[in-house]
Amino acid sequence: MRIDKFLKLSRIIKRRAVAKDLADQGRIEINDKRAKSAANVGTNDLITIHFGNKTLVVRVLKLAEIVKKDEAQDLYEVVSESYEQQDDKED
Repeated sequence: MRIDKFLKLSRIIKRRAVAKDLADQGRIEINDKRAKSAANVGTNDLITIHFGNKTLVVRVLKLAEIVKKDEAQDLYEVVSESYEQQDDKED
């Protein structure tokens, strides 16, 4: 399954177009390799997503073509979630 479609179906990212843009900007990795929007994702793959100052790492548990909203979180597990600290120094 394409990475942009998986991110939309799993509700990690709300719109497929946004997932496609993130991937094409090099902000998504599959198993520590940069992924374009057409890259395929499989079960047990680690997906790293860089949103601004937030980094989310999830493991793919299963793939499905159609997913109900309350079942979307069953497609993945969150491995880690981290935030970068920004320095608020004034000159």
